[in-house]
Amino acid sequence: MKPLFLNPPTFEDFDGGAGARYQASREVTSFWYPTWLCYPAAMIEGSRVVDATVQKLDLEQCLEIAKAFDMVVMYTSTPTLMIDIETARRIKEVKPGIVTVLTGPHVTILPEESLRAGNGAIDIVCRGEFDYSTKELCEGREWNRVDGISFIKDEQIIHTADRPPITDLDALPFVSPIYKRDLPVSEYIIPHFKNPYVSIYTSRGCPARCIFCLWPQTFSGQKMRTRSPQNVFEEVKWINDNIPEMRELSFDDDTFSADKKHARAVSELIKPLGLSWVINARANCDYETLKVMREAGLRHVVVGYESGSEQILKNIKKGVTRAQATQFTKDCKKLGISIHGAFIMGLPGETRETIRDTIEYAKQLDLDSIQASLASPYPGTEFYKLCQENGWISSNNFLDESGHQKCVINYPHLSNTEIFNSVEEFYDKFYFRPKYILRSIGRMIVDGDERRKLIKEGKQYLAYMKKRKESSADYK
Repeated sequence: MKPLFLNPPTFEDFDGGAGARYQASREVTSFWYPTWLCYPAAMIEGSRVVDATVQKLDLEQCLEIAKAFDMVVMYTSTPTLMIDIETARRIKEVKPGIVTVLTGPHVTILPEESLRAGNGAIDIVCRGEFDYSTKELCEGREWNRVDGISFIKDEQIIHTADRPPITDLDALPFVSPIYKRDLPVSEYIIPHFKNPYVSIYTSRGCPARCIFCLWPQTFSGQKMRTRSPQNVFEEVKWINDNIPEMRELSFDDDTFSADKKHARAVSELIKPLGLSWVINARANCDYETLKVMREAGLRHVVVGYESGSEQILKNIKKGVTRAQATQFTKDCKKLGISIHGAFIMGLPGETRETIRDTIEYAKQLDLDSIQASLASPYPGTEFYKLCQENGWISSNNFLDESGHQKCVINYPHLSNTEIFNSVEEFYDKFYFRPKYILRSIGRMIVDGDERRKLIKEGKQYLAYMKKRKESSADYK
């Protein structure tokens, strides 16, 4: 069978690709690559990857494309499940014989419920990593002999044996040739990256135990599996030779720095290429490892600080103290590594006081940029279970009508309205500081490209906040 790997159409600027950790429309246009979909696409002849939001394809255009394929594999998420099921239904209307497959953390955790919700629109759900499952399906293997899938037969749910996580990551193909073949590289933009950028994984899984983090708890596992440094180098070199428009490389692992020996080995190999690169890091990475990576071209780190409250960090099992995060920030600044800090409002233990403390903490750290998100209890996470047990979930709808993130957490002492409004307060107090504004003006004066970029992002941010204010009526 010829498969179409589809990141389905949802909302304008919806950052919900298969490699994304943020499933909502963003303050400023941001798109991650659908990396998970590209792995099996590289293994199957006649495949194609379509990323509808990035490629600006509406449903009708996707339906037309789907007619040429025998199977459509879609990445779905908790916020978009019903939208994606409707897409599958429409695909079956235009091509009744096509096999529809859903993948991703949500259907991994809730396969039976997802199939039932499909009401005939979904043929198969892949549980966990779906690289080899989809390959075997396309080769014509009988469904009951394909590990890691669930399907309905004679009105009964059939679950085949669990497929163990892939340990030999070197056996997988490179995803970057699929990016070049099927995707518009120049359209993948992250505001705090040099763009266009290209992202790959050097590992799967994360050993951390953060109770809110979706992927390790539901999909990729909490045991880190790495590609060999040589294998990583070979793909990086291929990208450098074949995607010349790339200005920066992103290692989009859950935590690139979790295996310090591996991080250093990769750094030493790619150092001669002279590339600028970015990683996701935990705020307890040691100075010497940061120094090795910096000398090899590391420019920027994306770091989950989450909160300025020591108690909240303990509540969420972050495994990083405020003091460690502060020292990490100082080390990065000393080495000339810029930082994008990610914070989450509404985690267990959040109060009006901890919100103020977190905002002040971010200001003290004086990071280069920040992202403030709303705590979202996804099924399969420890956070979800905790919220269910305590009755903290006020809604199962994670998005508003425009695709923006809603606050579904409602604590007895702190309402979802207050948590929702804290995000705007955070952005205003961080970005509208005289120190930050003066620094931005200085960058705009000396760099024309930076000036145009900041003006564009500023307009997008103001438009986003206007829509966000409109959606705040949902909490009244």
